[in-house]
Amino acid sequence: MTEHATPPAAAEPDFAPLLAEAREIAERAYAPYSRFRVGAAALTEDGRLVRGCNVENAGYGVTLCAECGLISELVAGGGGRLDRFVCVGGDEHLARDEREVVMPCGRCRQLLSEHAGAGLVLLTPEGPRTMAEVLPQAFGPADLAR
Repeated sequence: MTEHATPPAAAEPDFAPLLAEAREIAERAYAPYSRFRVGAAALTEDGRLVRGCNVENAGYGVTLCAECGLISELVAGGGGRLDRFVCVGGDEHLARDEREVVMPCGRCRQLLSEHAGAGLVLLTPEGPRTMAEVLPQAFGPADLAR
């Protein structure tokens, strides 16, 4: 399989537990302005669960995406590398199980890339994808050494 190939269906990880965690944490989002609750959940390479939800702010530019909270929990919990990731979102009036998979914004893809394990797979609206597929030619720590 090449770096940009989609994992074969037989090798797709079971994202059901992560979807449930992301949907549950989305219920705790602070979204009084957009009313769009977002939850993110990931497993680390050593099997730990990390989660995050969006936290809006009246100064819209300082709103924290769910992925920011997830990365903060990852680092605060001792660090490590991400192995599986999913993000869900939807209107605050949706039932928990109705929140659909959404893609991280560009900033959050960069955050995820910085903390990605070699085999990180993200569940996207189009199915599981590698980090290289959702952020091709990513800028990272190795670029700073040039």
